[in-house]
Amino acid sequence: MIHGSKGIPTIVLGGTGYVAGELLRLIAGHPDLRLAAVMSDSQPGESVGKAFPHLAGVLGNTTFKSQAEIEALLRTEKSPAILSAAPHGVSAALIDSLLKVAEAAGNSPRVVDISADFRYSSAAAYEAVYKHPHGAPARIAQFTCAVPEHLAQLNTPHVAHPGCFATTILLAIVPLLKLGLVEPNLFVSAVTGSTGSGRKPADGTHHPTRHSDLYSYNALGHRHGPEILACAQAASGVAAQLALVPHSGPFARGIHATVQAVLKKPVDSKTIIAQLADFYAHSPFVRVLDSAPRIKDIVASNYAHLSAASDGRTVAVMSVADNLDKGAAGGAVQWMNRLLGLPESAGLTAPAPGWT
Repeated sequence: MIHGSKGIPTIVLGGTGYVAGELLRLIAGHPDLRLAAVMSDSQPGESVGKAFPHLAGVLGNTTFKSQAEIEALLRTEKSPAILSAAPHGVSAALIDSLLKVAEAAGNSPRVVDISADFRYSSAAAYEAVYKHPHGAPARIAQFTCAVPEHLAQLNTPHVAHPGCFATTILLAIVPLLKLGLVEPNLFVSAVTGSTGSGRKPADGTHHPTRHSDLYSYNALGHRHGPEILACAQAASGVAAQLALVPHSGPFARGIHATVQAVLKKPVDSKTIIAQLADFYAHSPFVRVLDSAPRIKDIVASNYAHLSAASDGRTVAVMSVADNLDKGAAGGAVQWMNRLLGLPESAGLTAPAPGWT
């Protein structure tokens, strides 16, 4: 579905947040995607470069578009790419409205949603966690939710990308379950950077509060727990239990997750690392290391690093990924590459900058 030298027209929704900014950065460097429009109903007509000064040099005179302007574009573009960074509870209804406009004109967009709105297989399951009605229940069957590395064949026209916690944790737990290495009772401690809470300042993200501090939140009750379990079962075929304790870290980007479980039989560290490496041997963005993975080695990249340790009875798998990139914008572009028939790694192979 390559649209020639001018690139595939790509629309970004929810245009003023951190994830949208990362999407714009990745699209700017992508060999096959062309930014067609960025939607922000709160700032239509305003400069995108003003909202994201670090991107001003590549965005030129680009301005935010209203929903009506996006709808007009969808009436003319045959097969555009839509990447939605709109908030949970907003994205589903917005996507549904835009797809109806495109479909009425005989056009067929492909959508990757980064919100939680299409991560569940039913409206009831979504509503049980998020406590409000689903915005487009009739669209749910058109979306698949999975980490790209865990699904070889995609059978829906659209994708719901798992969240940043989910991506980082699933990279660790799916091989453990699928290879039958552990009992299906998983204990996770994960630390995330402040950008995971969004752009709007709050107590949990305000720098004087978060700087030089570390604290847990929503221990054993985080809303992404059920999403992780649903994706893990779909990818591994194993129903598991999860005890998740998230933490707020004193850094802006990245997630470090430690997954612990009881081994079904004694296996040493070297063997588990080798099995993880074999599991991800054909996954260009997942590296399995002999030493402990570090956030600085993956921040601002689409790469994830794993390692493991075993005492013969218990295994600990450490997983690090960038919450804005692999866990959100980068993973979404990775999925869009597949939806469009492009190389999965297109536009995503830049290494982490290091020393951030």
